[in-house]
Amino acid sequence: MGALDAVAGRVAGGATLAFRPSGSSMVPLIRSQQQVVVAPVDPSKLEVGDIVLARVAGTVYLHLVSSADPARKRVQISNNRGRVNGWTSHDRVYGICVTVDGVTRSRVEGKTHAADSDDSSRT
Repeated sequence: MGALDAVAGRVAGGATLAFRPSGSSMVPLIRSQQQVVVAPVDPSKLEVGDIVLARVAGTVYLHLVSSADPARKRVQISNNRGRVNGWTSHDRVYGICVTVDGVTRSRVEGKTHAADSDDSSRT
């Protein structure tokens, strides 16, 4: 189980979490160890460019929505370097990134579910 699996489980359960992901696949949108806050999301409201916490082919990613297929209730997930991870169903999209290092992401308003906050969580 990867580090993001535990975060995904908590967000899927309704928690809003702050944590520090590692890696460079989302630079410059998210740099390694920057604090992000992820809140439960209504997947039907996702748009291309949203950063989501989602499971694709058994792996949890904090990556971009690169395409949306509302009719089939699925989104395509990619990193910020052009690598497509694949399509995943709405029920495997757990949360949306609402802030990066305290800066609110654009276009997140109205996409989150009411949730419990747990800003002390670190991964």
